Amino acid sequence: MSCPTSLRNAQDMSSARARTTMDVAAVRSFLYTNQHEWEIHQNLVQIMEADPVFDKSRRPFMSRSERYVRAVAMASRAYELKEIHHWSDAEAARVIKLIDEPIPMTLHAVAFEPVINLQGSPEFLRTWGKVIAQRGILGCYLQTELGHGTNVAALETIATYIPENKEFEIHSPTLSSTKWWIGALGKTATHGVVQAKLILPSGEDMGPHLFFIQLRSLEDHRVLPGIAIGDIGPKAMHGLAGTDNGFARFNRVRIPRENMLSKFAQVTEDGKYVKPPHAKLSYGGMMYIRSSMVTGAGWTIARGITVAIRYTTVRRQGGKGSDGLEHQVISYPSVHVRLLPALSRAYVYILLGRNLTDAFSELSSRLASGDTSLLAEMHATTSGLKVLVTTTAIQDLETARRSMGGHGFSEFAGVGRMYADYVPSATFEGDNFVLDQQVVRAALKAYQKLAKSGDTTLTPSTHYLRLLLEPQLDIGGGLPLTWEDAQTSIRLLELRAALTVKSRAIHQDAPDASMDQRASKAVTEAFVAVQVGKIIQSLPKTFGPRETEVLTKLCLLYLLTAVEGGLVDILSFRLLPQSVVSTTSGCDDPTRTLRMAIKQLCQEILPEAIGLTDAFGLSEWELDSALGVADGRVYEALYARVQTEPLNATEITEAYTTHIKPMLTRGQKLAGSTKSKL
Repeated sequence: MSCPTSLRNAQDMSSARARTTMDVAAVRSFLYTNQHEWEIHQNLVQIMEADPVFDKSRRPFMSRSERYVRAVAMASRAYELKEIHHWSDAEAARVIKLIDEPIPMTLHAVAFEPVINLQGSPEFLRTWGKVIAQRGILGCYLQTELGHGTNVAALETIATYIPENKEFEIHSPTLSSTKWWIGALGKTATHGVVQAKLILPSGEDMGPHLFFIQLRSLEDHRVLPGIAIGDIGPKAMHGLAGTDNGFARFNRVRIPRENMLSKFAQVTEDGKYVKPPHAKLSYGGMMYIRSSMVTGAGWTIARGITVAIRYTTVRRQGGKGSDGLEHQVISYPSVHVRLLPALSRAYVYILLGRNLTDAFSELSSRLASGDTSLLAEMHATTSGLKVLVTTTAIQDLETARRSMGGHGFSEFAGVGRMYADYVPSATFEGDNFVLDQQVVRAALKAYQKLAKSGDTTLTPSTHYLRLLLEPQLDIGGGLPLTWEDAQTSIRLLELRAALTVKSRAIHQDAPDASMDQRASKAVTEAFVAVQVGKIIQSLPKTFGPRETEVLTKLCLLYLLTAVEGGLVDILSFRLLPQSVVSTTSGCDDPTRTLRMAIKQLCQEILPEAIGLTDAFGLSEWELDSALGVADGRVYEALYARVQTEPLNATEITEAYTTHIKPMLTRGQKLAGSTKSKL
């Protein structure tokens, strides 16, 4: 008698888990920084999972208005629990991140408050800092306009200083100057930070600056006079359903002079302008958001890829093996060669993002003391990383969904929901292709400095340019290289970046259509590759040999697939060293050895796949996926979810009497049939 499919699913999952040779708990502690942090995380998850406010079972069937109210309720409950359990600010922030859908209060934490802290004067922070930190007011960040987004310099909203009253007048002079897409603005925020062109009494335009403005009454939440505010409506694929992205127009609204965020740039009482020490200091808020997006992308990929790897492990489809069973879907090379590289990117982005958060903390500390030396570097680095990780995570989520076949399209699989909520990240600040130009601009500046003066003082994000000073650009440096050596990929990606930037500089007046995008990607991937090398070198000494070996292979897989993705440039510049080019008789493909190395790595990592996803420590509540259940019983889980569909609450649909029955009757009549004949 054959084994029931449901039991076979569970056995397949159990067997896959048993094949893991590494210490999953040790890797999990590493991903969460240490065991103590993992235990804190686990405790918070258990509290939230047990609280009915955070129940997800009805979420797929809610209207947008219901999703918004639920989102606000969850945020309110999170901060209520903070008081009940005496959580730290860091623990409360983690709870907000554990809410696996965008909520309005996220914008207060990741945009409004950081900008205030970075740009507000000491006097301003003494007045507002505590009430903001305790959410006595709720904020948003009003930058993007209906007519402009990424091009901050072209924003149309104006802030004119009136010296007689010591006030600024905030005004939206045109329809296109309407603030648009602003998270938490539509219905939630009481205050905001507005990016507006500063106009001095002389009429001189000083460009965009930041202003603190009250939007709604703290008594009854009504919008204040002179301001028109609303929600911009539903988003594509029903993404960001719980967030009230809004619009705002200002009709000569007056605010006190003290409401200009004037830690750096200032306007004196009589209307004189005091320049900031650095022209881009006001971009600090966006840099903070970008830096946090790297880790966020890693955990987003982690959730999607955990569901896909678990499901394809227990799903059997296609030809039968020697055991008489259909093959597990993940065993097909066409599946695991897509999923395992995505798994490697999840790990790399999580670990890289942790380092970047530390770097931003260092930047903030220096800015607080007036040191702007790291600002340009952080701006270029975070611009490139934002483009890379969001583009990649979107692709990886779709890859995860498609790898699950038809069931992956079900809402109950969960990955489609992740995709819909994450996909707009590629157009935060405008299309990613526009942001690429920031990376290229910084790279060209560093290249010109190196070419003209021979100055080799290079930053971490431009360190690859040192290779242009080598006499023959010998990738191996005289040493034999193999794909098994991470340095081979790292040096290749650095050389690709150096020569791409050089080519962009040579053809500065007539670049080809995709030059900026290729250069930005090459530069950023070179930076990440170097960081991956450092990750390999800094794996914990507490790891056993298997943990070190498996994570090293995972990092190597990341590097090799990055090389594969950059082959157009690598082959164009003839960078492949002879030592790694295929020498197989009759084979004229110089990239075959690379792809065979990727295949081999995937085969070696495959037995560890379930263990590597288990190491993310994602609970059933966090994943909220019928296809990603830990025990492998996916069909029972999917069938149970389907029973909650409101359409299944009645046997006969309400559409029968009004539409289906008349249609059937009409069709039978036209066909000359009667009920007795059918």
